[in-house]
Amino acid sequence: MSDADIIIIGSGMGGATLAAALAPSGRRILILERGERLADSPEARDPAAIFQRAHFKPKETWRDISGAVLHPGNYAYVGGNTKFYGAVLLRYRAEDFRPLRHIEGTTPGWPIGYDDLEPHYARAEVLYRVRGDAGQDPTEPPHSADYPFPPVPDEPDIARLRAAFAAQGLHVSALPLGVDIEAWLKRAKTGWDAFPCTTGAKSDAESCGLAEALRHPNVRLQTGAKVTRLLAEGRRVTGVEVERAGVGETLRAPLVVLAAGAILSSALLLASANEEHPRGLANGSDQVGRNYMNHNLTGMVAYNPFRRNRTVYEKTIQVNDFYLKGGPRGEPLGNIQMLGRITGPILAGEAGLPLWLARHIADRSIHIMAMSEDLPDPNSRVFWRGGEVVLDWRRTNTKAHAQLVDRLKAAMRRAGWPVTLARGFPKSKPSHQCGTNRMGADPRASVVDVNLKAHDLDNLYIVDASVLPTSAAVNPSLTVAALALRAGEHIARVKA
Repeated sequence: MSDADIIIIGSGMGGATLAAALAPSGRRILILERGERLADSPEARDPAAIFQRAHFKPKETWRDISGAVLHPGNYAYVGGNTKFYGAVLLRYRAEDFRPLRHIEGTTPGWPIGYDDLEPHYARAEVLYRVRGDAGQDPTEPPHSADYPFPPVPDEPDIARLRAAFAAQGLHVSALPLGVDIEAWLKRAKTGWDAFPCTTGAKSDAESCGLAEALRHPNVRLQTGAKVTRLLAEGRRVTGVEVERAGVGETLRAPLVVLAAGAILSSALLLASANEEHPRGLANGSDQVGRNYMNHNLTGMVAYNPFRRNRTVYEKTIQVNDFYLKGGPRGEPLGNIQMLGRITGPILAGEAGLPLWLARHIADRSIHIMAMSEDLPDPNSRVFWRGGEVVLDWRRTNTKAHAQLVDRLKAAMRRAGWPVTLARGFPKSKPSHQCGTNRMGADPRASVVDVNLKAHDLDNLYIVDASVLPTSAAVNPSLTVAALALRAGEHIARVKA
């Protein structure tokens, strides 16, 4: 007797969106989530609680390859990491699906093209209520439908920055965002980067994908359910071992979907090794855990002691003039986009400054980010050792990123913000984690096929950022959602 027709492990962007896609099929769908629903609280609006006291940060620890302990910002709540994400919902550019030459290497390309995913991008933008304008950015790929809502408006100080960038010949465009700005500001006068939302004002996996799925009576969500192991015999997953409140049980379904995120999905496959699958499940290619990517990200505080930043949310524009060119031989450099408004308590928590100094700098600064692609490297990987996640992240494409940071600093100086304080994101912030279970047509060099089914197992699908063959240089969330909708179409046709 099975516990469901389909078990989905994880309620983040991949798992929740897939559940929404499959819910109308009538199949009994059970979503397992190790965390609980995030209850509203004063801390959800308090930057000191979030950035100084790490109120919502999980207690779990990982290790880096040296054995040092990592305290990852990898959240265990219904909705996964999207509860705290910046809600930027960008499409990969059409060129990202093809091999692309960078300063320090060439990306492998995808087994599908942009045109294969485009209809699903359009559906994902509707599901996640994206606000944008596809006509402003020359690198924007073709859209079969307009964004469902107009862009989030620039605040006056950001409108001035937009004009200053445009005066330099840069093409400034609206960031596609999953934020209902009126509802968000009623909740609290803050930005939304790292601030969780329990009101539905931010389009996260819980408020959009999961809410849509749970409208159907055939879909159930089980919280507090930590999956510890997958059981397999031959080419089939036969059980899902779960711990709830310290009690173990084994759940069964004809079809199992793994959607726990790039790091934990690969770790679970490795932890599920058995005699038939000694290197871990779905790992006949020895690719599980490999090709871990997380973007090269540098946050920048551009300071001018004689100017004030009066914004509340700030995060509305981007520049992609260097996305496909800009290197010494025309190589791509990456994306530039606003950060959420950094206030004094946020800067004090992130940079360890006294609060008075942090407030002075934050209120006289613009806050912006440079993002460059992290190229796939088989030696950049996730291990499972001694019951722990071990992360060996080997950054790539750093020369291109350094050039992008220099371009951004120069643009900020010309825009009237002459002093720039720049800081890279640490490995303990796997915000854009991807790779580790890459999609591909060749079972010898990939983990899942173009429909996201594991090459080695007939009833296991992987639907999260781990399947991305490349990281591109944009936030991955919308691409994960589009892939989930595409996989949902396929799975709905598969006989149970």
